[in-house]
Amino acid sequence: MNLKGVVDILGIVLPALILLLGIIGQFSNKRKGHQALTMLSAILLLLVGLMHFYLFPLGNRSTNSDAKLKPVSVSKHSETFNLLFENILNAYYKTTEAFANSDMTAVNQSGNELKTALDNFSLEELKADTLIYETALQPIENARAEVNSVIAAATPAAKKIAFKNLSDNLFNLVSVVHYDVAKLYWLECDAAFGENNPGNWLSKSEKSANPYGQQDCAEVKTNINFVPADTTNKAK
Repeated sequence: MNLKGVVDILGIVLPALILLLGIIGQFSNKRKGHQALTMLSAILLLLVGLMHFYLFPLGNRSTNSDAKLKPVSVSKHSETFNLLFENILNAYYKTTEAFANSDMTAVNQSGNELKTALDNFSLEELKADTLIYETALQPIENARAEVNSVIAAATPAAKKIAFKNLSDNLFNLVSVVHYDVAKLYWLECDAAFGENNPGNWLSKSEKSANPYGQQDCAEVKTNINFVPADTTNKAK
């Protein structure tokens, strides 16, 4: 109970106590005029307190937290769809980091996680929109093929080329299905494979280590933001 509620209750209890003491005083001494005035004041205070309490009961009063509206974002995709897509992205981010660290063993490990995530992902719920479903088929199949190339490639250079192709297809997939759980960033190093030969990758932040090996070569080319506009519901 907040302080205002305590004060409201005291506004009833204290006048009632004064009234009770006044009644007792009527029978204990002869100063009836003074006691009558005290009782009248107590009765008036009690009436005011009761009116205030019943007109504005504690359960119906809005506190600051109750009055605030909390934004609730609602995805157009199912929880399962978003969870499986998140698994893809998390494995992809791990692969990106492994490339940035030039750790090809970690690249293969996270690449296998990404392969599993891609294989487990389904476009089934997108069939309600034939155009989106059919457009998404090619990027997902290409991504599955490219992650196999990342794992199988014999040299770091070949792995990076496969990773570039994988990234391009994941970007297309994100764009087609309108992944709307979080904002993503499409980064580019304009000299990833030599002058004027760029390489791109997805990131969950505007700053990310370059998976192609160059230092200080990362620029945000596109903000990918399909997060729906907030719908406001009163906090419960």
